[in-house]
Amino acid sequence: MSVHIAAQKGEIAETVLLPGDPMRAKWIAESFFDNPVCYNEVRGMLGYTGTYKGKRVSVQGTGMGIPSALIYCHELINEYGAKNLIRVGSAGSFQKNVGLRDIVIAMAASSTSGINNSRFINSDYSPTANFELFMKAAQYAKEHNIPIKAGNVLSSDEFYEDDPDAYKHWANYGVLCVEMEAAGLYTITAKFNVKALAILTISDSLVTGDRTSTKERETTFSKMIEIALSTL
Repeated sequence: MSVHIAAQKGEIAETVLLPGDPMRAKWIAESFFDNPVCYNEVRGMLGYTGTYKGKRVSVQGTGMGIPSALIYCHELINEYGAKNLIRVGSAGSFQKNVGLRDIVIAMAASSTSGINNSRFINSDYSPTANFELFMKAAQYAKEHNIPIKAGNVLSSDEFYEDDPDAYKHWANYGVLCVEMEAAGLYTITAKFNVKALAILTISDSLVTGDRTSTKERETTFSKMIEIALSTL
């Protein structure tokens, strides 16, 4: 067992889906996996392993924000041998043409986090998706007529900004949406030479003020999961 994950060696698959919400992890396992087994309940951060179309796959809740997500990513990679980490999360739209329930695949992740300042002093590191996983996801979406948008996203350290219009600066540079983990995920997987992808579903819009309910964010967004599982 690692510090934050109670699984034994071999109980976690090489491909792990990473929702922030542990209840979404439970929903994914029960809705998509065959014979899911819960391997983790530590701190309520649920994790499950099962199979999908005959292939082993796991899902692990990570909590909100880069610091929390990095704990689970580090342990999954270094203690359990995870090779493919795929974030499946919600995001807030920065653009008029990115609406509720639209799917965004993060090609790159800008950030307001200082997580890389100590690694790259006086420099900017650009966290990016794994090309192989990105192409698999994009091709599956195309073949199954699932509309997607792809581009730069923002991984923010703050959910509640002091300035409600702060997002407009990022939007002016083409950033599609905001979430809280992708930049950290892309950085740590690059460090340990494993693959990562962030697939996001728009749960609210900073442009229009529209938003989905808490229950919808927890138990819907199935197309996003379908695309993630297509990379197996």
